[in-house]
Amino acid sequence: MTTATADGGLVVQGTGGGLREVLERRHLLAMLVRKELRVRYRASVLGLGWSYVKPAVQFAVYFVGIGLVLRQSAIGDYAIYLFGGLVVVTTLSEAVGNATRSVVVNGELLRKIFLPRELFPVSSVCVAAVHLVPQLLVLVVAALACGWRPDAVGLLALVTGLALVAVLSLGLGLLLSALNVLYRDLENVVDLVLTVLVWTSPVLYPWQVVGDLLGSDSWLFRLYQLNPVTVAVELVHRGTWATASAGNLAQAAPDLLPRTVFAFAVTGALVLLGQRVFRRMSGSFAQEL
Repeated sequence: MTTATADGGLVVQGTGGGLREVLERRHLLAMLVRKELRVRYRASVLGLGWSYVKPAVQFAVYFVGIGLVLRQSAIGDYAIYLFGGLVVVTTLSEAVGNATRSVVVNGELLRKIFLPRELFPVSSVCVAAVHLVPQLLVLVVAALACGWRPDAVGLLALVTGLALVAVLSLGLGLLLSALNVLYRDLENVVDLVLTVLVWTSPVLYPWQVVGDLLGSDSWLFRLYQLNPVTVAVELVHRGTWATASAGNLAQAAPDLLPRTVFAFAVTGALVLLGQRVFRRMSGSFAQEL
């Protein structure tokens, strides 16, 4: 279906100005985010407070179970190391998983009114960002309790790591949400991939283990190091765990700056690809749904 523009041209109904139009209609984005949060915590006594309780309990389990009972000694301040990586992985998993389903889930709304279709995956990323805040608060408080003294480089690394997660989530969310409209099995494939995501980056183990396994000069190890998820996890580790205790910094991953630049280049290209695919396919969303 097409509609006429003011200059006499034709545009495909259902397509819009992409991410630029999402920024222009920030009020609609805010409404979608509030709607998703209300639906998720409907009939809940604590409501959004659960997003603070869950990460606090999760950290306590890791601290007691792994740090005290099992006495994990290969990594100092292991609970901080583990939880810092989990903050990255759980945020990315929530954002990408929900963004993949976002267009299909909002199919009824999409068929009734016209609005930028990119609002749906972007709102899923924003909801994940809302849930990131309490996780980050728990991480910071726990790191401070363990002796963390933030430095300028570490704080910059922490912010950069979280920004990298946001850009990666946006690119994947745009691409996968569009493809999922045509291929509904994709959301199940995404769930399977996200299940093993925690093992593809140094969350449960030190990065040196992979170097010893694959060989520090192998191309597989270099590919592992250039993985944007790995870079994001190591940036968060540098921002929190690395300065929690003496000796941690010496175990932190090297060459983070060039790998971070490369990771942003890759994720930036992914956003452009995701936006291009999304816009090309968005005109047929209403018919497919």
